[in-house]
Amino acid sequence: MDPNDEVAWFGLGKAYMEDANFAEAITALESCIRVKPTYSAAYLALAQSLQKSGRIERCREVCQQGIAISTQNGDAMVTKNLELLTQSLG
Repeated sequence: MDPNDEVAWFGLGKAYMEDANFAEAITALESCIRVKPTYSAAYLALAQSLQKSGRIERCREVCQQGIAISTQNGDAMVTKNLELLTQSLG
């Protein structure tokens, strides 16, 4: 796998999420964001994985970062989902 391929990292992260392997999903999705910091959907997937693994404060941080990025990108659905996830954290 090309380490600079954000789509591959994202796909790997989503595959790990489907297997409920959230630790590996987090690693892959963080790599995706390192390669392409404007990849809105990666922030949502990372936040979801962090929530599932009980890392609530980090989840909250990623949600805020993702909301800023997705708003800049015009990704309204990602923004809305990140806002809903943030609200669900209490």
